Amino acid sequence: MSRPQRGDELELHVDRLAYGGAGVARAEGYVVFVRGAVPGDRVRARVTKAKKSFAEADSVELLDPSPDRVEAPVSHPGAPWQVLPYERQLAEKEAQVRDALERLGGFSEPPVEPIMAAEQRTGYRNKLEYSFGEAADGELVLGFHRPGRWDLIDDVTTDVLASDRVDELREAVKGWCREEGLSAWDRRDGGGLLRHLIVREGRRTGRLQARLVTSPGDFRARELAAATGADSVLWTQAAGVAETTRDGETTVLRGDAAVEEELSGLRFRISPDAFFQTNTEMAERLYAGAAELAGLSGRERVIDLFCGIGTIALILALEAKEVWGVELVEEAVADAIGNARLNGVDNARFFAGDVRTAMRPLLEESGRPDVVVVDPPRAGLSQKVVRRLLEAQAERVVYVSCNPTTLAPNARQMAEAGYALRTVRPVDMFPQTPHIECVALLERTAD
Repeated sequence: MSRPQRGDELELHVDRLAYGGAGVARAEGYVVFVRGAVPGDRVRARVTKAKKSFAEADSVELLDPSPDRVEAPVSHPGAPWQVLPYERQLAEKEAQVRDALERLGGFSEPPVEPIMAAEQRTGYRNKLEYSFGEAADGELVLGFHRPGRWDLIDDVTTDVLASDRVDELREAVKGWCREEGLSAWDRRDGGGLLRHLIVREGRRTGRLQARLVTSPGDFRARELAAATGADSVLWTQAAGVAETTRDGETTVLRGDAAVEEELSGLRFRISPDAFFQTNTEMAERLYAGAAELAGLSGRERVIDLFCGIGTIALILALEAKEVWGVELVEEAVADAIGNARLNGVDNARFFAGDVRTAMRPLLEESGRPDVVVVDPPRAGLSQKVVRRLLEAQAERVVYVSCNPTTLAPNARQMAEAGYALRTVRPVDMFPQTPHIECVALLERTAD
């Protein structure tokens, strides 16, 4: 068929799901990725982007629903797979891990274990980020960006991924701000005050934190802190125009700047901008899997690359002789050092540095490791970082991945250098979403 143009509407039958969650349809052989559609759906879709070999489109009308489709309990742009039965979600994720390893990694029969199901299918997130906006009638709203729109915010009253406590806190903040007549930040002209609300919940400790992000200005911040009922309340004033929650000057209005959480018998202090897995219960099972695959006996030297605030490193330190952690973000390294002290762990050392340039100096100081653990960002490891990792000549590499499409080529590069991919264990950290987490073991087979 001739290539469709942006804005064209097509009637399509969806055959399968692509990595990332879009439905895959074909129009006379031309591939169209359809957001909001699942296998078995017949939809009318509007093209948003057209290229030589494929197009992207949004489903605008469900003409004939898939027999597998179920009713979503609550509309939520961050939980598009609510319309699939949970067993189907698990099957799709496991298949996508296998497909990535075969197609992008070149592994003919990848050793993928059955996916580990989540303990909770809803209400599991320990961190939520909401945005302020204005409804058509001028009322203040607090929720999520409308899909495909940078300037429109849809209000939320029930968040299917949050606990009841988080829902109550968000609604209390929204109600108080409405009563005060506070305005939302206008993403077009830069006016207005209220930008974002970030909520963290210590699932094991019960601690609840609210952080309000605003443009520079003034309001009765201390009164808001009292109205939330949260254990700690922070106020960040950000002057930039970027849609981010990481910049600005933060004031502690109530309680502590950090939230404490328990994981695998250890206690962690989490700074406002620190990364921490958003599903506490499944993070514990993911890290237990990493520790199992590391095969520690108490005699090993472990290097943890991209160690963050030290979660994996400190868990492994309980079973290793020594652990060395490297992380680019200095604030996270400070958290890791503090968390080691908090838990009385004295065989873990943490350093700030770029893995690409810090690996060789680290090896000179630490010596050859028995195990290397990597937990990289979604983009995975660059080829140069993989080469640095290979120079360590560790017997085992434990790779924690949030993206099988980057794990696969990294594993192939290591396989070509003499490592065997022994197992890949998918873990469903994020039910109702297409996101996939897994932990893989590679063992050195060549000198």
